[in-house]
Amino acid sequence: MLINRSDIYDKNLNFLIGSGASVGVLPTLALQLKQSGTTAPHTLETLATKFEADDSLMCLIFSYYVEKVIAPAANFDISKLTDEQRAVLDNYVVFLETILTLLNKQRNGRRANIFTTNYDGLIAHCAERMIQHGQHDFILNDGGSGFVKRMLQTRSFNRFVKDQGSFDRHEVSVPQINLIQPHGSAYWYKDGENIEISYDLTRSTKRISEVPTCLKAKFEEFLGDKDKSDSDIAAENFSVDSAACAKFWQKYEELPIVNPTKWKFNETVFEEHYYQSLRALSYELEKPNSVFIVFGFSFADEHILSLVKRSLSNPTLKVFVCCFNDRQKADLEGKFNIFDNVELVRVDGDLDFDKFNGEVFNANPEPTA
Repeated sequence: MLINRSDIYDKNLNFLIGSGASVGVLPTLALQLKQSGTTAPHTLETLATKFEADDSLMCLIFSYYVEKVIAPAANFDISKLTDEQRAVLDNYVVFLETILTLLNKQRNGRRANIFTTNYDGLIAHCAERMIQHGQHDFILNDGGSGFVKRMLQTRSFNRFVKDQGSFDRHEVSVPQINLIQPHGSAYWYKDGENIEISYDLTRSTKRISEVPTCLKAKFEEFLGDKDKSDSDIAAENFSVDSAACAKFWQKYEELPIVNPTKWKFNETVFEEHYYQSLRALSYELEKPNSVFIVFGFSFADEHILSLVKRSLSNPTLKVFVCCFNDRQKADLEGKFNIFDNVELVRVDGDLDFDKFNGEVFNANPEPTA
């Protein structure tokens, strides 16, 4: 199903991109372990929430989170891509090019907002390469301000760049894409009461390597067993030394990453940016003639879900939520079925990034017979 171009041209464009877009480079929070009494598999969010009172299990679950979800983002090296990783980045490039095609046809504004709950820098890496290749002229605004040391400033997202003639006889807005990461980034660092942005791979790799995880091979295998459920955990007798747990939490809590249990940060400075990002999302969705396209996101974050529901009172807001499969569509119908301005998008088969770019979000679709 193609999103109708008349619904998105000359509108206030907003996107929410989740981990489903980065599959092939980075893993999602999905597990194979079943929720007891159901056929539904756990995610890291649901499993950690269920065993929140068990210190040993929480240490194991969050060690898995660091090793299997956060570390791949922190260690990602764009200069060493597998074919699968290259295909994912190619899809990000196509996605950005489609946004730019739409912006270049707009009469005013020429700005779009990408909100992403991913910790990776794939959008920034792709935008950098697109600009370096000289085929696109646009601004990717990640909120950074400064030169040698770039600091994250939410107000930076309200700044615009214009090309102006030599004698001030004309001016043209440069297309701008704002990149806003409510859940944090592997490339953020606490600097006093501020957040520094640095895409230095050596720095991000060093920091994540200093987190003394407690993951055990037996526990990792258990999480990947589709024939097991959380009711089998007691029989396995998983345990971690309390001193090792304490060392792990000390380093873990320094990471600029939202906790997937309560969707909160440990550091106040990151927590403040999280809520500033949500306010920015709310503000954009309440603007007249806004479009909100969601891909690769499950709405597990209750704060974001509640915010989007409140924003749907805006009669000129149009929301497109891409559903990976029929099971996800059924789940999202339960969340959004009372709203007329929400459209749940499905295609034949699984709605992956290829199909999103080719069949759903395409500024120049093939003509139909």
